[in-house]
Amino acid sequence: MSIGVSHNRLELLHIARALAAEKNIDESIVIEAIEEAIQKAARSRYGAENDIRAKIDNKTGELSLTRNMTVVEEVENENQELTLAEAQKIDAAAEIGTVFSDELPPIEFGRVASQTAKQVITQKVREAERQRQFEEYKDRVGEIVNGIVKRVEYGNVIVDLGRAEGIIRRADGIPRENLQNNERVRAYIYDVREEVRGPQIFLSRAHPDFMAALFAQEVPEVYEGIIEIPSVARDPGSRAKIAVISNDGSIDPVGACVGMRGSRVQAVVSELAGEKIDIIPWSEEPANFIVNALQPAEVAKVVLDEEDQRIEVVVPDEQLSLAIGRRGQNVRLASQLTGWSIDILTEEEESERRQKEFAERTKLFTEALDVDEVIAQLLATEGFSDVEEIAYVELGEIAVIEGFDDDTAVEIQARARDYLERLAAEQDAKRKELGVEDGVLEIEGVDLGMAVKFGENDVKTVEDLAGLVTDDLRGWFETKNGERVREPGILEDYNLSADDAEMMIMRARVVAGWISEEDLPVREVEEEVVEDAPAGELDISEMDLEALEAEAEALGLDFNEPLAEQEEE
Repeated sequence: MSIGVSHNRLELLHIARALAAEKNIDESIVIEAIEEAIQKAARSRYGAENDIRAKIDNKTGELSLTRNMTVVEEVENENQELTLAEAQKIDAAAEIGTVFSDELPPIEFGRVASQTAKQVITQKVREAERQRQFEEYKDRVGEIVNGIVKRVEYGNVIVDLGRAEGIIRRADGIPRENLQNNERVRAYIYDVREEVRGPQIFLSRAHPDFMAALFAQEVPEVYEGIIEIPSVARDPGSRAKIAVISNDGSIDPVGACVGMRGSRVQAVVSELAGEKIDIIPWSEEPANFIVNALQPAEVAKVVLDEEDQRIEVVVPDEQLSLAIGRRGQNVRLASQLTGWSIDILTEEEESERRQKEFAERTKLFTEALDVDEVIAQLLATEGFSDVEEIAYVELGEIAVIEGFDDDTAVEIQARARDYLERLAAEQDAKRKELGVEDGVLEIEGVDLGMAVKFGENDVKTVEDLAGLVTDDLRGWFETKNGERVREPGILEDYNLSADDAEMMIMRARVVAGWISEEDLPVREVEEEVVEDAPAGELDISEMDLEALEAEAEALGLDFNEPLAEQEEE
């Protein structure tokens, strides 16, 4: 290959244009790659220490090869620089920074030089192609693309997208779906990242949003935004639940997604290898939404714990297996769909639990108040949950219980308070025995029972308490062997809210000197509404009047005469 002998000067331009069209990149990038390859070959011919530049004319294809020398104050590389005095011998107008270019004769590429040039051009073109792919696909995250399976490597599927390649990793594919070479496939772009080996386009057929995007293609109302899909939960290849809501009251979102004779949902099911799909109407009310999400099971009762995002669902005994689903699939998908932790009980289990709680309260009242079982049961039936509630409730609430009177209420309340005093003394003694310092009790919100719990969990100083986090007090959830398990907190039995637990720890940090009062979280307090007094009217007590009279005498004013007349005097 001879460069510089221009028997066909346009040949390089033709090569550059053909390569740019084939790789779908800018022609100038290919020309720059060829110039760099020629420069590298020329440096190996004339010496790597020289500053040699190659330039290809974009119109004529003419190649020029030059050696550059730059004018500097102090020469460090005599092959690329010269002093101002030397430069002015060549050109009197030369100054610092002037560049002299000497044209070099054409060179012949040998086998090694040609191979090196080819590698340089290939590398540059590959980098440009990768950058083009990244720029083209980085804003297409969330789209469905069509491609052809190029090859399958260790469970990962390489997909030819036409002008780029994407990858469906093993975890992003539908289980038991065997894609073959040259098979057409649709997938969801969920991430595009620049990596060392170039941009990577990550595709998925198991992503929940893939299902939502498929419905947008099959259901015009979803595509137009009339019907929204707030959440999707999938067990890829097996079953899925999708929540839908309509912004138009005249359109049934579930019916629109199902389609005539199930045509629309069936098209999505076919694309997802037969995955069964439950279409659930979305509701702003968590209880209604969760009941819908547990379909086809019927729900008898729900109990919400909004703070912990947990719900207890009671179902008829015969509906239990249906509500849980095979290997817990139904309740797991419902939990993913709604974002709530769901505990399922049968009516029999709930009844047994209520009876157990009733029996425990009855036993507590019997022992603490020294009363017979009938009276203890009456108190438990009326909804009293602990001795403290009995001790400080209004007497009338006890006296109205059937068979009770005022004297009975006074006696029961007195016994309740005696019990609490004995319990407090026992707890204080145990607190001291455990080594919990008095300062911990001085933290607002901490009582003796909590102090004992702290001691049992090696929290003995204010600093120990200050070093805790909210979950240490309230408990937290962990996933073990695929199941969500609750780890109890130090004050698990106290049902502290997240705000109360945080405030207790923050107050300990103030006492420990770690933070100041200003750093405490601000609680929203409802302002007391005070009616304004009528204009000109003030309600002043006698003590206030005496204070005002004394103040007036000190100023030389008569409190009983109009102020305006005294000012005139």
